[in-house]
Amino acid sequence: MLEGRAPEGQLGHYPLERLKRVDKPTTYVGPNVQRVSEHDSGFLKLRRGEYGPRLKAGGSRSVSKEPVGAAIAQMIRGLREMTPVDVYPNLAPIPKDPAAQSRHIKGLGYFLRADCIGICELPQYAVYASDGDERPIELDHKYAIVFLIDQGWRTFNGALGSDWISGAQSMKSYSTSGFIATVVANYIRRLGYEAEPHFSGHYKVLMPPLVMLSGLGEMSRFGGTILNPFLGPRFKTSAVTTNLPLEPDKPIDFGLQHYCQVCKKCARECPSQAIPYSDEMIIYNDYETYELDVEACTRMRVGNPAGAMCGRCIKVCPWNKPYEGIHKLVEWTLERVSLSHRFSVWMDDLLGYGRQNIEDKWWYDLEEVEGIFQVPEKVGAVVKSSPLAQKKEVLAVEEDDSE
Repeated sequence: MLEGRAPEGQLGHYPLERLKRVDKPTTYVGPNVQRVSEHDSGFLKLRRGEYGPRLKAGGSRSVSKEPVGAAIAQMIRGLREMTPVDVYPNLAPIPKDPAAQSRHIKGLGYFLRADCIGICELPQYAVYASDGDERPIELDHKYAIVFLIDQGWRTFNGALGSDWISGAQSMKSYSTSGFIATVVANYIRRLGYEAEPHFSGHYKVLMPPLVMLSGLGEMSRFGGTILNPFLGPRFKTSAVTTNLPLEPDKPIDFGLQHYCQVCKKCARECPSQAIPYSDEMIIYNDYETYELDVEACTRMRVGNPAGAMCGRCIKVCPWNKPYEGIHKLVEWTLERVSLSHRFSVWMDDLLGYGRQNIEDKWWYDLEEVEGIFQVPEKVGAVVKSSPLAQKKEVLAVEEDDSE
């Protein structure tokens, strides 16, 4: 994002301020949502060997087997090892007005090159009950500041979504969001208020509910994935939880629930067929979501035979467009006219969105094998075949596990 003067009343690059605000999220979140343990997440199950020995071994190199992703992952490890500054004993002489504080903190986040920022109160169900080692987590901060970082539309345009640059796209946004959260948390601690950063490998909170509650997106068909009206699903997140007095944002409604019902392009294109076609959402842990096959998705991302990780669903999503030119008008129309939804999906296919534009490919396809980089045997082969053939190729990894 280029730093410059935004339109009047707009803080960041994207016009979040003009979105329709609602009192509750557009999908059901009940009063009995229970806290969950990070220990039960798909990637940690894989690392413990619950998905088989081959994927357990592959989990440690799912990103690092590609050189760009490996280089960025090293930076994230450095952020995790940083010791936060002690909270200063005296409060800084700053205004006590929560609205002014929120605007100030958002200004700082955009200065640090966040793409979208929202604030919400921190519900206890969004705090992990325990970490990956099953150690209890207690976090009594009142607010969460949420940061979205674009993974880069041009790189997605030059990729298949599940090829060798896929892991690096995630790592790039994870590292940037981690940097921003770490700086903001240490800044707030210097002001005399408690604050803690949460980012890749260093989360004490679940990000999807915080993204939704802070007015940065709605629940999508991806199952647990929140979609933003300007970035689509093309982002990674971090947060700062704090007791600095802030003014929360409200959730948003840009028509996504109807759109996801008529689109289904992510389900059609998913290499592991983990995304459901059904129009029915389920109630899980007292909140509404689509029933994603988490194990199949995790197996594909870690055991991908033709790339490093996978973001095919992000690549093909019709909301994954640069917010410029005609796409601004299309996005504005989709927010307001539900009758345009089915037509937009048809046009998305007709115009070839979701295909690879080789002109935007800037990286080398390289895979590290036993300390040596080589040209991979398979380059994007999984998504070039039919959905059935895709799933058979991914499942072949599972068959090897049982040997």
